[in-house]
Amino acid sequence: MTSSDPKKFSFEEVAQHNHKKDCWIIISGKAYDVTPFLEEHPGGDEVLQLATEKDATDDFEDIGHSDNAKELMEKYYVGEVDISTLPKKPNYKPPQPVHHHSDQSSGIAVKILQFSLPLLILAIAFALQFYSKKK
Repeated sequence: MTSSDPKKFSFEEVAQHNHKKDCWIIISGKAYDVTPFLEEHPGGDEVLQLATEKDATDDFEDIGHSDNAKELMEKYYVGEVDISTLPKKPNYKPPQPVHHHSDQSSGIAVKILQFSLPLLILAIAFALQFYSKKK
């Protein structure tokens, strides 16, 4: 395989290489067979194994690998990945607040109750005070 004519893999083909004895990852649309590098990886072999069966580009970039690490990757390059076969990244959308739609008449009733309830309590207090003084 020459670098001018790289082998092209589908996501499904690369995803099948997902265990310790056969471990491939996808970074920036390229497939890498990192099986021989598992024991040498500074973050441990588990990190690479967790990067299988997905596009690990974001994971790789988030770590901030050195230029030396990026050069070392070329040794494990096996081909291109057909990006049209990559699973779509989920677009995170925060949950929308639930709006309770109440009709306007119940809103008015609540306002009346908020105003009249304290007045009712005051009236009862005065009535109790008045009747307790008479006896």
